[in-house]
Amino acid sequence: MKKKYIIGGFLTFLAIIGLNSCTSYLDEAPEATISSTAAFINFTNFQGFTEELYCCVPDYCTTTWADSWLMGDEAIDQNGGSWINDHFDKGDYWGWMSWVPSWLYVDENKNSSSTDYAKGLWSNAWYGIRKANLGLENLDNMSGTDEEKNLIKGQLLFFRGWFHFELMSFFGGLPYINKVLDVSNESDMKLARLNYQETADSVARDFRAAADLLPVDWDNTTTGANTSGQNALRINKIMALAYLGKDYLYAGSPLMNKESTGNATFNTEYCKKAASAFKELLGYIDSGESFHKLVSFSKYSSLFNSNGGSTLPGYPEAIFMSKVYSIWFNGCAWGPSSIFNPPTIGAGYVSPNARYVKNYGMSNGLPIDDPNSGYDINDPWSNRDPRFYKDIIIDGDQIVSGSLTTANESKRYATLYTGGDCRSDAQCSRTGYLLRKFTPIAANNYDGFSYSNYMHLAYMRLPDVYLMYAEAVLQGYGSATSTGPDYITPEAAVNVVRDRCGSGHVGSAYVADKDKFMSEIIRERAVELSFEEAIRYNDLRRWMLWSDHLEKTAVDFQRGTKLGVNGKPVPLNMTERVIKTRIFTDRAYWLPLPTKDVYLYGSFGQNPGW
Repeated sequence: MKKKYIIGGFLTFLAIIGLNSCTSYLDEAPEATISSTAAFINFTNFQGFTEELYCCVPDYCTTTWADSWLMGDEAIDQNGGSWINDHFDKGDYWGWMSWVPSWLYVDENKNSSSTDYAKGLWSNAWYGIRKANLGLENLDNMSGTDEEKNLIKGQLLFFRGWFHFELMSFFGGLPYINKVLDVSNESDMKLARLNYQETADSVARDFRAAADLLPVDWDNTTTGANTSGQNALRINKIMALAYLGKDYLYAGSPLMNKESTGNATFNTEYCKKAASAFKELLGYIDSGESFHKLVSFSKYSSLFNSNGGSTLPGYPEAIFMSKVYSIWFNGCAWGPSSIFNPPTIGAGYVSPNARYVKNYGMSNGLPIDDPNSGYDINDPWSNRDPRFYKDIIIDGDQIVSGSLTTANESKRYATLYTGGDCRSDAQCSRTGYLLRKFTPIAANNYDGFSYSNYMHLAYMRLPDVYLMYAEAVLQGYGSATSTGPDYITPEAAVNVVRDRCGSGHVGSAYVADKDKFMSEIIRERAVELSFEEAIRYNDLRRWMLWSDHLEKTAVDFQRGTKLGVNGKPVPLNMTERVIKTRIFTDRAYWLPLPTKDVYLYGSFGQNPGW
C-alpha cells in the first residue's frame, strides 16, 4: 500500500493512541504519571506512553522564525542580527542559550505538547532519557505478544540512544544514564562524565539492540498492519542502523578521537564499525525491503517544502525527522520558508555565504578550482553542478511567478549586482546570492505562497548515509576503491548521490589519492546536505577544520549585457570581499554547558576552556 505522509496529523495510529494519551498524561505533574503502572499494562497504553518521546524531538527549523540551525559557515545573517549564527560569528558560543527559543535551548520543557513548536534539545533530551528509562524499567509489567514487546523496547532504546547522541555531538562525552535516577541516592546524582568514545559505545549498544528488535517497515508487522501506509515516522530498523553508523563515525572522527585518546586523527576501528552498520542498512535499500529511496531530481524540492500541498516533505528519502507540531508558525510571513527572500519581495534576513557557494562544482563533477574543470571566471554561473541551480539564486533568476503591477514588474527577477534592489546589508542579500533550496519561487509577498508553503527538514536523509558510508570506508580501509566490509566502494557511494542529480562522477585524480578523495567527500557533503540541520557545523567540528572556514564573503559585480551559456547576464568585474571572519578558538569545538548544570556536582564539569 502506498504510504501517506500527511502534514495534519503525525499518523492516524499515533494520533489516536499516542498524542491524545500523551496530552492526557502530561496534563498531570510528571511524577504523578511515573507512579502509576496503568501506562504499561498493554501495548496500547504503553505505546501511548512512548509516543511522548516523539514529541520531545525538536523541529529545528520551526522552534523560532530565525535560522537557529545554520550554525556553520554556510550562511550569514543581516547586519546587526542577534541569532545563534551571529553570536558564534562574534565568538560568543554561550550564544546557543542567548537566543531563546532556539532548537538547542528553550528555558522550559515543551515536551508534553504535540502542537507546541518551541522545543529545545537540551531540556527535552534529558527529559526524554528519563522517560525512556522509565519505560524500560516497566517492560515486565506489559502484557502482549513478543512482537508488541519488541516494538516498545526497540523504540525506547532508540530514543535513549538518540537523545544521548544529539547531546554529546555538541557537548562531548557525558554520563550515560541507563536507569531512572533516584534523587535521594547520592551516588545517582554524582555520575561522572565519560569521554566521547565511552559514551558512544553505550549509545551504540542501544542502537544495535533497537535495530535487532525493530522491523524494517512497521507495515509488515501484525501490529503495524492496523495503520498500514501511515507508519513512516515510526522508529524502525533503518533509523536505528543509520544512527548506529553515525554514532560510530562521529566517535572515529578526529575531534572525538582527540577528546578520547589525545590523537587528532581518524580512528580506523570506529570507522570500520560505522561502515559495517551502513552496509547493513543499505542492504535493505538495495533489496527493496525498505520504503526509503532517493527521489528523482525533478522532485528534489519536495524533500524540503510542501509547495502549498498537504504532503509532508522529505519522504521517501528522509531517514529520521521530527513530527509536525504546528504549520501556522512555519507558514507565517516571518517563518523559515520566507527568511531567505530578498527585502524586495519578503522578510528576508539570511544569505548564502559566497565562499561557501564555491563548493558547488562543475557539471562534469570537478571542483571549480581544478584546472581541468572548465570553470570560467568570466562566465562563473554556467555549466555548474545541477544542484547549484536548485539551491542558489543568482543575478537575473526569476523570483516572482505571478502577475505584478507595472510599478512592481522590476521585482520579478533577482537584482543581485552591486547596487541592485535585492542587495542590502540590513537584509538579504548581503552576499550577491540568495537561497532557493527551501523557498519555492511562489513563496513571496506578491504570489502569497509563503502563507501556504510548509518547510520541514529531516535530521537525516538517505544521501547522508551514502556519504557517511563513503567516509567510513575511506578512513577505515584506506582507499576510495576499497570494498571495505564487502560492499560498494567509497567512489561508488559518492557517485550514487551524484547520479541522482546528473552531476559528473568523482574525477580519477581524486579517486587515486586518499586525501584528495576526502576533500571531495567534504565538498559533496557541503553541496548535497547544504543548509540542513547543523550538518556543516558538526562536520567542520568533527574534522577539526574550522580554522580553514572562518571567512564569510560577498561577491561584488556589475551586470553585463552579454548572456552566458546559462542564458543569464554575465557578471562584470567580479571580486570577492570578506564581510565577516568568525572568531574561533579551540575551546569552541565543544559548546559550553549551562552554568547552572555544571554547578550541580563536581564530577559533571564544564568543557575545557569555558
